[in-house]
Amino acid sequence: MAATLPKGYKPTEKEEYMNEKQLEYFRQKLLSWRQELIAESRETIDHLKEENWHEPDIADRASLETEAGVELRTRNRYLKLISKIDQALKRIETGEYGYCEETGDPIGIKRLEARPIASLTLEAQERHERMEKQYADED
Repeated sequence: MAATLPKGYKPTEKEEYMNEKQLEYFRQKLLSWRQELIAESRETIDHLKEENWHEPDIADRASLETEAGVELRTRNRYLKLISKIDQALKRIETGEYGYCEETGDPIGIKRLEARPIASLTLEAQERHERMEKQYADED
């Protein structure tokens, strides 16, 4: 059963970490973000369907195809974000949300406000990125 949030509720560091209200707050934030991304993706699809792909001028057609490519890449990013949002929602259900997947430490309210899909503490994320960069540099 989800907690009912008081109007204008914002999580604070003074509360018990990841209490029912905080979990519900982030659940609603994630669901809202997810709906926005889906709506924007639908707009992209509708726009691409309506486009006149039989542009006689080669330069105009190339410009149109470039714009479509950008829109499709954006939509692809949205799909990846939606997947990460779904993973975060699942972590809320399982009671793992708000805790680092690597260390088990609290991720922190400020970080989750800025990036509600975060699954690592800032320190673990930085470590992860350094490792990725190190391996990328070796290639």
